[in-house]
Amino acid sequence: MQVTETKSEGLKREYALVVTASEIEAKTTEKLEGLRKDVQMPGFRKGKVPLALLKQRFGKSVMGEIVQETVEGSVASHLEESGHRPARTPDIKITNEDFKDGDDLNVEIAYECLPDVPELDYSTIALERKTVAVDEEAVDEALNRLASSASDFEAREPGEAAEDGDQVVIDFLGKVDDEAFEGGEAEDYPLVLGSNSFIPGFEEQLVGTKAGDTPAVNVSFPEDYNAEHLAGKAAVFECTIKEVRKPKPAEIDDALAERFGAENLEQLREQISTQIGQEFDGASRALVKRRLLDSLDEMVSFDLPKSLVDIEANSIAQQLWHEENPDVQGQERPEVEPTDEHTKLAERRVRLGLLLAEVGQRETVEISDGDLGQAIMAQARQYPGQEREFFEFVKSNREALEQIRAPLFEDKVVDAILAKANVTEVPVSKTDLEAEIEALDSDD
Repeated sequence: MQVTETKSEGLKREYALVVTASEIEAKTTEKLEGLRKDVQMPGFRKGKVPLALLKQRFGKSVMGEIVQETVEGSVASHLEESGHRPARTPDIKITNEDFKDGDDLNVEIAYECLPDVPELDYSTIALERKTVAVDEEAVDEALNRLASSASDFEAREPGEAAEDGDQVVIDFLGKVDDEAFEGGEAEDYPLVLGSNSFIPGFEEQLVGTKAGDTPAVNVSFPEDYNAEHLAGKAAVFECTIKEVRKPKPAEIDDALAERFGAENLEQLREQISTQIGQEFDGASRALVKRRLLDSLDEMVSFDLPKSLVDIEANSIAQQLWHEENPDVQGQERPEVEPTDEHTKLAERRVRLGLLLAEVGQRETVEISDGDLGQAIMAQARQYPGQEREFFEFVKSNREALEQIRAPLFEDKVVDAILAKANVTEVPVSKTDLEAEIEALDSDD
């Protein structure tokens, strides 16, 4: 095989490969010899068919396989000899499209190399890991939220007006153009004001009413209401307020603990304390990881494969546009042109991604089957009743599996770097930690 470099600009490389006719002839003969032992033709015993006859009979189909195998093998051989690591699958083109038996095979390949990533002295990185102690106040606060979420309602004193968050028990009859409509009537309906479970504007008009009141609630059905005969139409609901109830938080006792799966209140407090501690640790880790990535981004500078940056910039542009236009789906989405800001963010992500991948290789970071299995099951729990189907889907879908594996790998690489960095633990309050995270998010 003859290899000629035709382009070398930065990370871009282009080569012209020539596989001689004699090399292809040798590969063809080898392939036909492999077929001969299983071929039987009239007038010849099995395995004794002449090579020339085999070539006449199977040459065209064999040649297609030979060309494909030769191209793939030649590219692989070139990459091994050159030591290049393509950023993406190389572009490969056979230039003599009228190639036939007896011709040399001319191939052009083009790709961008992955850059050389420098080794860094991680001990020069100084970071603070913010730690928050779980105190009784935090546990009490969480317990009160649980009690509030498990609240019931109790009747207000006679004559007391309904407030936002109260529950009113009502009878109602809805009419459009003075005609009652199907589904617009109910008795003893418990409605929590502020729950937004009724037509927009309905619940607000019941705030301030008292038991025994008979208000007429005027609303308009939304234009996209699921019942077409009511969509966009004005309606009047004749209501009778039968009872007004105020929220009554559950008592913080063993009974509350049992409602949340604990044996008693003491065990519930311990579970809450552990959960809060894990949340603080997670927030602290996210903060120190972000600071580490910022430090690494400042420490390294190397050429980036433009193709990877372009892909990432397009992905960022599309994602941000979709977040701003969540109602637009499918083919209605326009092609979004990345801005300089998108490209700058893409460059950071690609640079850090290449750096972390290289560090992971140098540190021989591996994701065990156990780690991967736990991560898959954690995501599968988001689909109650379909855990097994999700697990099987991920196992058989390479892309889905990589989407779960990638963050695991990144976290292990980050841990390996943090172990070598100069990390100081600094106790802070919950408020200070939240404020720092909020400030960091506002910078994005």
